[in-house]
Amino acid sequence: MSARRQIQAITDRIRDRSGNSRESYLQRIDAAATAGVHRSALSCGNLAHGFAACGPESKEALAGDSAPNLAIITAYNDMLSAHQPFESFPKLIKQAAAEAGGVAQVAAGVPAMCDGVTQGQTGMELSLFSRDVIAMSAAIGLSHNMFDAAVYLGVCDKIVPGLVIAALSFGHLPAIFIPAGPMTSGLPNDEKARVRQLFAEGKVGRDKLLEAESASYHGPGTCTFYGTANSNQMLMELMGLHTPGSSFINPGTPLRDALTREATRQALAITARGNDFKPAGRMIDERSIVNGIVGLLATGGSTNHTIHLIAMAKAAGIQITWNDMADLSGLVPLLARVYPNGPADVNHFNAAGGLGFLIRELLDAGLLHDDVQTVWGEGLRDYTVEARLGPDGQVMRVPVPAKSGNEKVLAGYKNAFQPNGGISVLSGNLGHAIIKTSAIKPERHLVEAPAVIFESQSALQDAFKAGELERDFVAVIRYQGPKANGMPELHKLTPVLGVLQDRGFNVALVTDGRMSGASGKVPAAIHVTPEALDGGTIARIVDGDVIRLDADSGTLEVLAEETELASRTIATPDLSDNETGMGRELFAAFRGHAGAADAGACLL
Repeated sequence: MSARRQIQAITDRIRDRSGNSRESYLQRIDAAATAGVHRSALSCGNLAHGFAACGPESKEALAGDSAPNLAIITAYNDMLSAHQPFESFPKLIKQAAAEAGGVAQVAAGVPAMCDGVTQGQTGMELSLFSRDVIAMSAAIGLSHNMFDAAVYLGVCDKIVPGLVIAALSFGHLPAIFIPAGPMTSGLPNDEKARVRQLFAEGKVGRDKLLEAESASYHGPGTCTFYGTANSNQMLMELMGLHTPGSSFINPGTPLRDALTREATRQALAITARGNDFKPAGRMIDERSIVNGIVGLLATGGSTNHTIHLIAMAKAAGIQITWNDMADLSGLVPLLARVYPNGPADVNHFNAAGGLGFLIRELLDAGLLHDDVQTVWGEGLRDYTVEARLGPDGQVMRVPVPAKSGNEKVLAGYKNAFQPNGGISVLSGNLGHAIIKTSAIKPERHLVEAPAVIFESQSALQDAFKAGELERDFVAVIRYQGPKANGMPELHKLTPVLGVLQDRGFNVALVTDGRMSGASGKVPAAIHVTPEALDGGTIARIVDGDVIRLDADSGTLEVLAEETELASRTIATPDLSDNETGMGRELFAAFRGHAGAADAGACLL
C-alpha cells in the first residue's frame, strides 16, 4: 500500500473512531452559528457596556450591527521575548480592521508563562495546567458574544495549544492565529549546549554560563531552537490557521507588520457577514489534525505535542492516540535538522526554504492532505510559498525554490535525513511512553542497564555532583506526572546525562514527567503512562532492576517477573511540598482531575 493510501487509512480510522463525538461537536457549533452574533438583540445596557470605550465611529458601527467585530485574544507581556512584540499588534489590527470596514477590540488577555524561566523551578509545576487556564481565559473574553471572528496572538509552549482549544470551543467563529516571529540568530545553539555541559562539569562558572545564555536569548522574538514554541508555529501553518509563509518572519520588520495587517483583513473576510464563511470548528477536521502530526514528525518537533495535539483535537470532537502518531511516524521521513536535531536554528531553516518548501515536498510525496480548508482558501498547496514585502508595502508571495537553500538543514523528500519521523511510541510492562529519536545516534537507540531511582531532578543532580553516577544506568525520575505535581519539564537533566554519555557510559532516562521540545541526544522515555501516582509500574521499580529501552523495536520494559512486580508495595513519597507555594495551592483541583498524558492530560 502506498504511503498516500496509508495516510488516508489512518485518517479514516480517526474519523470512524471520532464519529459520535465529532457529530455532537458539529451540531453544537452549527447551532451557535445559526444563532449568530446579533448585537442588536442585546439589551441597550449590554451593548453600551460592550462598546463604552470605543471611539464614535466604532460605536456607530457596532450599534448598527452592520460591521464585523473582531476579537483580539492576546498573550502579550513584556517579560517573554516571544510575546513582547505583541505590544504593538492591537493598534495595527484595529487600524487594519477600520480600513476594511470593521471593528476590532481586545477581548481578553491570557497568561503566558515562560518555561525557559521556570525550568527547574517551582513555577514549572504550573506550566502544563496553564494551557487549560489559557483556554478558559480566552473563553471568558469571547463569552461576551460581541464578535464575528477572532485573531489569536500567542507563540510559546502551552499558549498556542490553549488558544487552539479556545478557538475550537468557540468553533462557530472564524479564527486566525497571528505569530510574532523568531528573534534574530544569536550564539549558535550547539555552542550554548557546550557551555551548559561545561558548567554541569564544574569547568566554567555561572558568569560564563550566563554570558552564553544571554548571547543566545538576546532580543525580542521566539527562542530560535526548534522547541515547542517554534513547533507551535509549524503546526498553525500546517493546519491552515496561519496565513501562508507567516510563521518565521522576524518581529519588528515591515514584512511582519504587513502580515499582521493582512491577517486582520482576512479574518474579517471569512466571517458569516461575507461570502466565504469559515468557522474554525468546521475548517479544522481530521485531515487538518493529521497534517499537523505529519508536520511534527517531518521536522522532529516537540514531544510536548504528543500531549497537546490530543487535547486540541478533543476540543473539536476528534479522537487521536499515540498509536496514530506512531503509525504515521513510520511513514513520514525526517526532512529538517534544526537544534536540538542539528546545529542550525529556525532562521536558517526559514532561509533554506522553510515551511513552504517542507509542505511542497510532503504534498508531492502524498504525505499531506491537500483537500483541506484553510483560513486562506481551499487546499494546502497555497502554502507552498515564501512571503515577501511587495513594492507597495503589501505582502506578496512567490513559489518556493525547487531545491533547498541548505540541504544540511532542510532536505527534499528523496534525500531525507532518516526514513521515519523523529518521535516514536514505546510500549511494554512499564506502560506507554514517548521517545524523541531525531537527535539520538542510532547506536544509542538501545540501552539496557540497572535502574537508579530518583523522585526529583535535583536528587539526580546531587548524585552526579557526588560522583555516584559514573557507570551505565537508567535514571528513573517518577512522581512527575500530571496528578503528582503537574508534570513539569525536566530539562535540567539534559546537561548532566549528556556529560555522562560523553564520558562513554550507556545512560537513559525513564520518567512520567516531560522533557520539552528541547529533548536532545540522550535516550529518554518520557510521559510514561500510567504515571506513578496512578499506580503505574514505574512506581514498583527498585534500584538495580534492569530496564531495557529499545527505540527501534518500540519497547520499554523492566526485566523482572510480573509476579514479583505485582507483589511489591507501592510506597508513595510525601508530595506535600508540591502542593503549596508559588501558587500551587490554587491548582489542587487541576491535579486531582487531570487525565493521563496519553489522553492529553485534559481536565475534562
